[in-house]
Amino acid sequence: MKDFLHKYNFKIFFSYFPIVLFSVFLVFFVLTYALSFYLTKNQIQKAPVISSSDLRYPIIKTEFVPQISAKGAIIMDADSKIVLYSKNPDIRFSTASTTKIMTALVGLEQFKQDDILTVINATSEGAVLGLFKGQSFTFKNLLYAMLLPSANDAALAIADNYPGGENAFVLQMNKKAKDFNLSNTHYGDASGLFDQENYTTPFDLARLAAFSIQNENLRKTVSTKQEVITDITGTNVYYLNNLNKLLGIDGVNGIKTGYTEEAGQVLVTSKVEKGKTIIVVVMGSEDRFSDTQKLLSLINNNLTYLPIHP
Repeated sequence: MKDFLHKYNFKIFFSYFPIVLFSVFLVFFVLTYALSFYLTKNQIQKAPVISSSDLRYPIIKTEFVPQISAKGAIIMDADSKIVLYSKNPDIRFSTASTTKIMTALVGLEQFKQDDILTVINATSEGAVLGLFKGQSFTFKNLLYAMLLPSANDAALAIADNYPGGENAFVLQMNKKAKDFNLSNTHYGDASGLFDQENYTTPFDLARLAAFSIQNENLRKTVSTKQEVITDITGTNVYYLNNLNKLLGIDGVNGIKTGYTEEAGQVLVTSKVEKGKTIIVVVMGSEDRFSDTQKLLSLINNNLTYLPIHP
């Protein structure tokens, strides 16, 4: 009887042994995987090693205070976002047509250069080309029309063709402002006509310009002095001139003018100095081009880049 029980228990043991072994293996596998996942998720990442040659801190060698009419102004290094000069950099001003910088960025995200856009709503408010309802253009041509002569009807056509129309377009403009951490910036329309709803600061506007010129198509457009465009029929021809009088002078290669009675004269300028791009913004100016030239004189052959923060 004992031999029988012994053989029976031995048989049961060997019958369940593979199951027990598999269960142990399964538990071990699950624990190993969970531990590996936890360590991967919570491990301390190594900080990226940046070569000392890449660390450059811009400074003005000889400082002086330029006498400008602008109520707000800033000079910013585009790469580092370091401020070299400022006057009321955090006070809010109306954006006027510099709003169209953000309009261009949202449009460039949504449309390809050769996409066909149709004028849905014609407008005669402010600076316009005289586009009429039903007329069609490539997005590229509307971009030139919006950024060179600052045509409000071109800006409206771009916004109207966005999924959901202009309201959805403006929501996306404000979303991008938040993404860029422009905490003192808001947009109410795509053209910049609504002074009370369109506002920014010199600091925010300079940051927006620094981000925007990273886009090759936008950078090419704002650096263009003159352009000829047509609608898709080729019968309606428009000769466009860039409103930025400083374009092409002393390294200036962009980016946008603006004006309303409430905003005063506004100008955002990009300039290459020693291979680096500098952003200059004047807001609430009585003479935006003169003010900008005075600010440019502050940095012309007067910048140096230190390998470390002073």
